[in-house]
Amino acid sequence: MKSFLELLKSRKSVRHFTDEPVSKEDQDYLIECMLRTPSSKGNRPWEFLLVDQKEKLKILAECKQPHGTAFVKDASLAVVVCADAEKSDVWIEDASLCAGFIHLAATDLGLGSCWVQVRLREHQSGESSEEFIKKQLNLPDNLRIEAIVAIGHPDENHPDRNKAGHGSKSLPEGKIHYNHF
Repeated sequence: MKSFLELLKSRKSVRHFTDEPVSKEDQDYLIECMLRTPSSKGNRPWEFLLVDQKEKLKILAECKQPHGTAFVKDASLAVVVCADAEKSDVWIEDASLCAGFIHLAATDLGLGSCWVQVRLREHQSGESSEEFIKKQLNLPDNLRIEAIVAIGHPDENHPDRNKAGHGSKSLPEGKIHYNHF
């Protein structure tokens, strides 16, 4: 088992995937990690829409065009991370924490993943990315969308796969302060 630091060191955003589906066992692991994510006051305001149908992945890939979301259509799975804003005034933080946990859980499984910011982003039609997704995938009105996490098996043959991660030399240590700035 990797240490948490080793997991963080191995994590990177992956935008190129193979056609291999994410197994039921891996999906179950991801789901358990999602449902174990801490939330403010234990409110658990989050809701998740798991998308594995190619036509729906294509819809998600268009949510921010032309803003670099085309890779979502090639993922085997996408998790739309939502929350009920009426259940928590910090739903954004709760949903963001959850999206981060999904990203790390995918890395732990040897899967690739990439966060797609949805909240406060626009679709090319001028409507919000959030409204576009809600209409296209029939999400309830009470839910807000924070992000999508695209997940799949990394394409090991893609040139980007060999890019180095963030080594220790690139850590912004100047951002750490003790007791005062």
